[in-house]
Amino acid sequence: MVATFSLSTSNLPSIPSPSSLPNMTVEVLFFGAGAIGAFYGSRIALNPDTHVSVVCRSNYSAVNANGFQITSPQYGDYKWIPTRVFNSPNSARKSGVNWDYVVVSTKALPNVSDDSKLLEGLVTLETAIVLIQNGLGVEQPYTRRFPRSSVLSAVTVASAAQPSNGYIKHNKWTRINVGPYFSEPNPRSESIEKATIQNKTFVDLLLKGGIKDAIADTHAKLQLVRWHKIAINAAMNPSAVLSGGSTNEAMSNDPELYVHLKGVMDEVLTTAPKVVGTTFPAEFAASEAILRSTQRNKSGSKPSMLLDWEGGKQMELEVILGNPIRLAREKGFEMPRMQSLYALLKMSERNRELEKEKAKKSSKL
Repeated sequence: MVATFSLSTSNLPSIPSPSSLPNMTVEVLFFGAGAIGAFYGSRIALNPDTHVSVVCRSNYSAVNANGFQITSPQYGDYKWIPTRVFNSPNSARKSGVNWDYVVVSTKALPNVSDDSKLLEGLVTLETAIVLIQNGLGVEQPYTRRFPRSSVLSAVTVASAAQPSNGYIKHNKWTRINVGPYFSEPNPRSESIEKATIQNKTFVDLLLKGGIKDAIADTHAKLQLVRWHKIAINAAMNPSAVLSGGSTNEAMSNDPELYVHLKGVMDEVLTTAPKVVGTTFPAEFAASEAILRSTQRNKSGSKPSMLLDWEGGKQMELEVILGNPIRLAREKGFEMPRMQSLYALLKMSERNRELEKEKAKKSSKL
């Protein structure tokens, strides 16, 4: 369950971070070098005395041979060769490197697997785990498995894709918010101090890598950021699938879908402060502003859930829809619009899996 408290860092002692110490190399491992992971990894790698390595899956051969080729409207075209390229967590373990940061940028599919297990042997007491993932509740498997290590929760609005292995196309936006995550409402002061320093150091690496809108947040602020993004993802992602493959721009410009999308967003935005125990800051965009911005986005981009559906992959239903519904329910609140989307998509996914199983059985006859 998400802890509900705010944190002031003004009275913390000044302790040097790894990046501020002379002749000390910061070792960063990106676990899941897809579009978002490779994009942020390439920016962090610009820091002197910072080694950035990657664990790749399907793109291992291409990245191991040629690194990443990145195109960006903001940073231009450039090539990034990671310090080390691993084809599995076990290969990374065998390297013997003591990682300062392990950054997880894979899809969060808790109903399919517990990916925190894959980090065993890579995380020490001094390692900070950074989760750049969509949804709510993504931190809990990691805090349970590594209770004495810092967990940093990150939310990004960056848009990027990997059209082919090793080729990263950064489309738009760079903002990323990062904050320490505490599973207990009253964590120990030394845990707060340690995680806050590690959080600041990681954000500094992003800032020095040219991500000017990298923001260091507190636990409570970051959870509000997660809920705010849920308002967008929970509205756009399921609706794109259920409407037959619509883009965000097309949905937001359709009169009836506009009403639907706004209704889902408002449901989340009014429920979240009750769950977290903190109101949204005034600078957080309201549903109308989000939809106006979406109406002007002519990139033709599709939500990630739609891309997964079209690719026959598992969708992030639990962290984008299921977990928010359950967290609200624990506090005595219901979100009927969200629950309807969740129920419909979950059954759609289940029916598709059953059809796959039937097709497999038929092919063996």
